[in-house]
Amino acid sequence: DDEGARRDDDDAPNAMIPRRVAHNPIIGPGVVPRGVDAEYDAACARDDARDGPATTTHVPASGRAFTLDGKAREKAPTTRTQTPYVTGTSALGLKYGDGVLLACDTLACYGSTKRYKNVERVKKVNERCAIAFTGELSDFTYVCNLLEELTTEDFCEDDGMTRDAEEIYQYLTRVMYNRRNKFDPLWNSLVVAGLKTNGETFLGTVGMIGTHYEDDHVCAGFGNHIARPIFREFYKADMTEEQAVEVMRSALYACVMRDKQMMNKFQICKVTKDGVTISEPFAVPTEWGYEKFYNPTKFSETGW
Repeated sequence: DDEGARRDDDDAPNAMIPRRVAHNPIIGPGVVPRGVDAEYDAACARDDARDGPATTTHVPASGRAFTLDGKAREKAPTTRTQTPYVTGTSALGLKYGDGVLLACDTLACYGSTKRYKNVERVKKVNERCAIAFTGELSDFTYVCNLLEELTTEDFCEDDGMTRDAEEIYQYLTRVMYNRRNKFDPLWNSLVVAGLKTNGETFLGTVGMIGTHYEDDHVCAGFGNHIARPIFREFYKADMTEEQAVEVMRSALYACVMRDKQMMNKFQICKVTKDGVTISEPFAVPTEWGYEKFYNPTKFSETGW
């Protein structure tokens, strides 16, 4: 009879569960609070009796999510987030006679969107060291927290000693390589600048899997392809600060004209025996009136 047919349909394992009829303010669409729809509550009770209760931990007791399969999640392998979301582009470093310069822009992109335009991507570690980064902003925040712990430890020792730039550099190589070995890398490339204990200048870069090297000029990110040739051509070991700043501004100009994820708003950090100084944001003069810019595909047969 009709009543028996309805009972058979209700007991079927693939019986249709009514869709959402309310919006939960905590986790949004996909949840029907208990007590709103009696038919839905009855269907959920049958599912729980047959399959067991849902195992998702973030669903509040007042509702049930129909879009999540808790048992499937339990069986799935543990995964790591391998995609950066909010990122910064090039970071440049350059030695000169009395110190070291770091430079980068203040933009953090959300994908390809120029989302955050006042991010300080260079950080003072202590009076003898500063670092700049490319890559994921949240991972760099984690690195900064680690360095804050080291700085606090130095302060608490109260022995007048602080870690120099080379020690910070070696520490970061171990941190990055350690996370790489856990298959959960910190999605950053870092430029470390400062002074050694003996007063010599230091400049090095650390990659996201622990690769590292020292040089008189280094770059991370896209600037490694654009700014580094400029540094190779104009670098001199005995440059004055004014000459070094001029070379750095030329490199920044070359980068901003070619990198779509860079904006014309930069900061330069200077590390000398007098300490660490980070400049106010500034812009470099740009020129978009070049003749070949008007018709860039004129001599390109495949251009559109």
